[in-house]
Amino acid sequence: MIRKMTSKFLFIAGIVALTMPVFTGCTTETESEMFMGLQLYSVRDAMKEDVEGTVAQVGEIGYKFVEAAGYGDGQFYGMSPEDFKELCETNGMQFLGSHTGQDVPDSASWDSTMAWWDEAIQAHADAGVEWIVQPWMGRTGYESLDGLKRYCEYFNAVGEKCNEQGIRFGYHNHANEFTTEFDGKPVYDWMLELTDPEKVMFQLDLYWIVEGGKDPLDYFESYPGRFEVWHIKDKEELGASGTMDFESMFAKREQSGAEYGVVEVEQYNYEPIESVRMSFDFLQQAEYVDFTE
Repeated sequence: MIRKMTSKFLFIAGIVALTMPVFTGCTTETESEMFMGLQLYSVRDAMKEDVEGTVAQVGEIGYKFVEAAGYGDGQFYGMSPEDFKELCETNGMQFLGSHTGQDVPDSASWDSTMAWWDEAIQAHADAGVEWIVQPWMGRTGYESLDGLKRYCEYFNAVGEKCNEQGIRFGYHNHANEFTTEFDGKPVYDWMLELTDPEKVMFQLDLYWIVEGGKDPLDYFESYPGRFEVWHIKDKEELGASGTMDFESMFAKREQSGAEYGVVEVEQYNYEPIESVRMSFDFLQQAEYVDFTE
């Protein structure tokens, strides 16, 4: 299991309902107790232009930790693991998770791919992250069941390497894993059954599973405990579509196994930093969300 920092549900957040006002006033006692973080893909353009300034803005809003989407060549957003960790901590946040990955290697490229993972995992360990998630799977995983099995074996191998460094390895879905089937079973179901729970956890994206025509509650019932991290997302700002029944999902959060939540924005009706700010206020006011430090 992911190493817990609290006994409550931890949250990484990004967006909010269109009708929610922006709150910029003083923080109340209740608000100060909330423990939330941000998937930095939510402010991806700003992170390209001004890493330090953007991280500072996120911290000022009140977020307590982040999940990165900018790893490459041993660095995070062009900074060393130690420096990026320090930047987050200077702004009152922790660096808990990260998205990165490599396509499934063939026999000729297996060693070089594993060497890449060795370096990446060490960089994440140096930064003190709790989990690494691969947020995509290449064509091989969707063309045949044999190809998907190759991916699952690969993910098990990467997960074993992560375990050695005390880091959890996981996979983040989109809609394709639910709309593509082999032998009448969705790709995502095969992945849950072909990966070792000790080596691979799942970061379930609640929006994309619904877009894929499936009910997350069914998966919580069938595969309890496998979804150690959630991505909380909507088509645009959280709550904007009116189709996401977050309350029912949160009612089964413990059954799902979720210890952390990550809300991510991919499309906006507002400036990204404002969507992020609004989201912080929205989550504090949602009666069904219980996550405190």
